[in-house]
Amino acid sequence: MDVIVSRSGGLAGLRLTWQVRVDDQPDSDDWYVLIEQIPWSELPPAPPEPDRFVYRIRCEPLQATVDDRAHDATLAERQLTGPWRKLVDLVQDRTEPERQAQRATPTRGPTR
Repeated sequence: MDVIVSRSGGLAGLRLTWQVRVDDQPDSDDWYVLIEQIPWSELPPAPPEPDRFVYRIRCEPLQATVDDRAHDATLAERQLTGPWRKLVDLVQDRTEPERQAQRATPTRGPTR
């Protein structure tokens, strides 16, 4: 299973993405237990906050089987509590982020 955490937002407008292959980790059983503890369908409530980080967390099975399912959630920074925070911290500790500039809105040049 791959765990992918993307962080976007903030003032700099930079997107960072961390990706870890769980099966390659020495403590992979602990990762699977943590992933199962996360309430994927029950996101903590949070009011919108401009210029704050937003996290997208995806857990994708290497091969789709009946028991393995993909999980996907988008949370505001304040919603990262409990197992959500633990998973994000674990992913960020195990790998370096890939940096991507967010696409800017195209502007029109001067008219003639």
